[in-house]
Amino acid sequence: MRTSKRHVLDEALARRKWSAGSELNGFFKEVWNQNQGEKITFLCIGTDRSSGDALGPLAGSKLIKYGFRHVIGSLDHPCDSSNFNDRLKAIPQNHLVVAIDACLGTAPSVGHYILARQPLLPAQSVGGNLPPVGDYSVAAIVNVKGLKPYSSLQMTSLYQVMCMAEEIASAAAAAFGMIPHLAGKHGSESAILD
Repeated sequence: MRTSKRHVLDEALARRKWSAGSELNGFFKEVWNQNQGEKITFLCIGTDRSSGDALGPLAGSKLIKYGFRHVIGSLDHPCDSSNFNDRLKAIPQNHLVVAIDACLGTAPSVGHYILARQPLLPAQSVGGNLPPVGDYSVAAIVNVKGLKPYSSLQMTSLYQVMCMAEEIASAAAAAFGMIPHLAGKHGSESAILD
C-alpha cells in the first residue's frame, strides 16, 4: 500500500508546475477576487516539533499577525495529525478553505510551491492517511523527498521554512489589501492548477 501511495505522490509532483514565490500574490488575488475575503479560512497544517513540518503553523501565526481572522493552525495551536479531524470541525460551513502545508519534492523544486485550485493531501509525503482538504491549496516544497521522509522533514533548514512561511503570509496579506505597499512586490502572474 505504501508503494502505491508513493507512486501516486511521485506522479502528482511530476504533473504539477512548481511556482516561484513571486507567483503567490497572483494566486491569492484570485482567491480574494472570487470570495472577497470574508468567508475564507486558512487551514495551516503541520507541527512545531519538526523544522520542515513547522511551515504551516509558522504561516498561520504570521497570517494572524497580519490581521487575518479565520486561521486554523498556528504555533500555539497547531493543526497536525493528532487533532486534524477536530480542527476541521472548527471551519465554518460556508467558508472557502485555503489549505497550506509543507511537502517534499526533488532537489530543483525545493523552495518552490505547488499552487492549486483543488484540495491538498496532508501528510502525503510521509505516507500519512489524512483526508483531502481545501478549495485551494499551497504546498511549500521545503526539502528533498528521500527514503526516510520524517528525517528529511526534521533535517530541513528552519531558516528556509521561516522565509517560505513569511513569503506565503505576506503575499496573502498584500493580495487581500492588508499591506498595500507589498501588493506589487510578489508579482502578478499565478500558476494555478485545475
